[in-house]
Amino acid sequence: MAKIIQTAGRDQLGDFAPEFAHFNDDVLFDENWNNEDIDVKTRCIITVSALIASGMTDSSLGFHLQNAKINGVTKKEIAAIITHIGFYAGWPKAWAAFRQAKEVWTESETSLTDKDRFQSEIFLPIGEPNPYNNYFTGQSYLAPVSTEQVPAFNVTFEPGCHNFWHIHHAESGGGQMLICIGGRGWYQEEGKAAIELTPGKVINIPVGVKHWHGAASDSWMSHLAFEIPGENAKTEWCEAVTDEEYCRL
Repeated sequence: MAKIIQTAGRDQLGDFAPEFAHFNDDVLFDENWNNEDIDVKTRCIITVSALIASGMTDSSLGFHLQNAKINGVTKKEIAAIITHIGFYAGWPKAWAAFRQAKEVWTESETSLTDKDRFQSEIFLPIGEPNPYNNYFTGQSYLAPVSTEQVPAFNVTFEPGCHNFWHIHHAESGGGQMLICIGGRGWYQEEGKAAIELTPGKVINIPVGVKHWHGAASDSWMSHLAFEIPGENAKTEWCEAVTDEEYCRL
């Protein structure tokens, strides 16, 4: 998810209580909320639970409910969370929290697409339909992350989508590195067993190695693709992965 940035302390109390504003904006939110020991969605759920249990149903709860929605908490999840809190912290507190939650989760979840739901799970944009999709089986998406120094792109595959066999060439240097950032998929080199891609999995692809990669049949998958600089680097696209090869996984 995107970095949490808070300026409310300085905006509202910067002149009156500058130290409090500093602790609120720079320590509580900047340092604590962006600490990756806990993912942001979990931190949102913990915060909302603590506020409701304490009876805090003012604008601060409204802010944190909105933040929870932005960071992937669904209407179904928040309803279950508040209901669970009600058993332990008090039914009236749950009622008060539900009044605010209904104002935040106003849309019907059925209107969300699978793409929308997957976007809420990853910290980089899915992007637009991949202009290289004629070398893919199924639909993929491409979002540039960096076009300087080491070019990097976020590539997202719909369930079952995978690219054709291909080879990276270069007279020197070159190759590619993949880092899975969401969902589940596969990477396979010719003549070798497929490697499962899950968040955090790193794949280093040397030049001259024939391979393919893509999503599992039942899951979306996104990976960062880093193009390693090389002399006269290019990609040779080969034949499509057969249904028989893919269905073995």
